[in-house]
Amino acid sequence: MNVNIVCPHCLKVNRIPKKDSYTKANCGECKESLLEAKPLNGNASILATYIANSELAVVVDFWAPWCGPCLQMAPHFDKAASLMPLQAQFLKINNDDEQSLGAKYQIASIPCVLVFKDGKEVDRFTGARNSVEIEDWVRKYV
Repeated sequence: MNVNIVCPHCLKVNRIPKKDSYTKANCGECKESLLEAKPLNGNASILATYIANSELAVVVDFWAPWCGPCLQMAPHFDKAASLMPLQAQFLKINNDDEQSLGAKYQIASIPCVLVFKDGKEVDRFTGARNSVEIEDWVRKYV
């Protein structure tokens, strides 16, 4: 069985074998590692590319630089992403820079984390969580 994922470096879609774990996986286009699991800073276009093309869960943190709980959760979100390479794809969206996205997804308070699967939102949570809580929550959609 193969799975489509979006390269976090060049945004090209890659079709790779689905495995429980990977030792190596590189983009067919830019040759960069697909195992780099840090959250990508996104915008409307990047989010649309991920939602439309990734067969993995797409986990999106809507945040703002002035938000204390957002800053508190940021290293935990990064850690959860680092523990789940090629299991889920993680994005961060600055809600101040992408207000139309915030409106589209009815982001009423931040941090707000959404998960998309098969092209649509399937769950969300608001408020800061630690890395274990984030990882446990995401694993329901892997």
